[in-house]
Amino acid sequence: QIIDGQQRITSLMLLLRAFYKKLEEMELIVEDKDISSLKMQIAPCIWDVDPVSKLPDNKEPIHLESRVITDEEKDNLLKILQEGEAQNTNSNYSKNYSYFIGKCNEYAKDNPMNWKNLCVTILDRCILLPIQCNNQNTALVIFSTLNDRGLPLADSDIFKAEIYKRITNKEEFIENWKELTKICQDGGFSIDDIFRYYMHVLRGRNKDKSREIGLRKFYSENNYEKLYKRYYKKSKNEDEDPNKNLKKLMSEITNLARFWKTISKVHNNTNISNNSDNTVTAINSYESLLTIQAKKYLHCLEHYPNDLWKYPVSVFFTEHHKDNPNFKCEFEKMLQKLVAYVFAKFIYKQTKDAIKDEIYSACIALSENKEYSYRFEESLELEKQIDNLTSSKIEKALLLLHAYLHPEQKDLIPDDFEIEHILPKKWQSNNYNGWDKKDAEQYLEKFGNKVVIEDKLNIQAGNNYFGKKKEKYRVSKIQRVLDLSKHPEDNWLKENIEAREKDFVDTLSNYFKENLG
Repeated sequence: QIIDGQQRITSLMLLLRAFYKKLEEMELIVEDKDISSLKMQIAPCIWDVDPVSKLPDNKEPIHLESRVITDEEKDNLLKILQEGEAQNTNSNYSKNYSYFIGKCNEYAKDNPMNWKNLCVTILDRCILLPIQCNNQNTALVIFSTLNDRGLPLADSDIFKAEIYKRITNKEEFIENWKELTKICQDGGFSIDDIFRYYMHVLRGRNKDKSREIGLRKFYSENNYEKLYKRYYKKSKNEDEDPNKNLKKLMSEITNLARFWKTISKVHNNTNISNNSDNTVTAINSYESLLTIQAKKYLHCLEHYPNDLWKYPVSVFFTEHHKDNPNFKCEFEKMLQKLVAYVFAKFIYKQTKDAIKDEIYSACIALSENKEYSYRFEESLELEKQIDNLTSSKIEKALLLLHAYLHPEQKDLIPDDFEIEHILPKKWQSNNYNGWDKKDAEQYLEKFGNKVVIEDKLNIQAGNNYFGKKKEKYRVSKIQRVLDLSKHPEDNWLKENIEAREKDFVDTLSNYFKENLG
């Protein structure tokens, strides 16, 4: 059992398998006793071999078994080691094995006389130095000590070891961690991300609005007590049971991961049928908690320049989704205010981190209450601030929000949408009737000259004359684009951009004022 060094051992096995594959290919071309000898030296490192021939009767079983990777990854690794073929190109096992195969071929071609010596060097002159432990606890102490010194190991790997060390049912925990890993992989985020979101759930429960610290530092305080100590509401006379607390933590972390996977699948229009039955049920259940309006707000937030908004969303979900018949409406209302705050604050400050302090306060309030009114006390003319916005970091998010605020926009907008310049970016005198080049450059980047559009239509519209573009706009499912297709004139002029600019500014400023008090 390897408690630390799994990646190194696995990489070494993949390298030896690549050597064996190359030797098999060479054996088909030329008969060479050295090749047979090298195969006999490599084979026992990977498989059980015949005691006489020193070659494998079959390439099962493998001398390497992982009990912590997902079933899909396990099947992929076994296929490589058994058959010498990498098929799942998205797997790191396949990528690493393909890399070794490529390097073997390259070295054998450029250094044909040294190829066999390379194999011998790896077999005979590379040393593995095992540190053997007489029990699992000692091994885990060594693991934590080695990997808590700033080495590039994922924070969640440390947390996993700390939980494993303390939890009673270790087999159950291994299966739960595999499930968590799979959920995160499918959702396109890391386990570290989920622990970071959960950190703000704990901060909210503990009324902590201090400056955020590193993930590992946060959880490692007081011997990792935040992983096993009761940091959630408990009933009267309930004992402090670290093992129960660890199971509760894993349950909340996994449910939070499922929730974020649900959100990622909704906006990517991804089929979730390939997951386990339990995961599919949970994800379908969580999607039922999202109104179409909530999905629109989440889509806008996903285009905010950082992840700070995900903290109050995670807190609200974790604390209020269970046994709450009104969660749908309350969550939609919370998102409506959150969108207004983070976007308006960015417009005012033109920096993505300006929302930090208020986000931390929101996490504390939302931990217990279901409503929170974001403080936005700055005396400002929002219309002027929007019109003078110079940062492009939030442009896409604001245009998406403007599209969703159209009263007839019922459906979600595809996530691969693009920003269409109605007056085209590329200057062509025949496409710029009523313009001179200087004025066109001045008006080109105004919000009034931009609209969210489907990727395919953006390509088709290209740099065409507005009258031609309208033909493409007519098949859009985005109401702002359809409005443009009904424009009575075939020329797109300054007054048209100015009118759309005013509508854009008025629509957003009214939304902000309605939701920020």
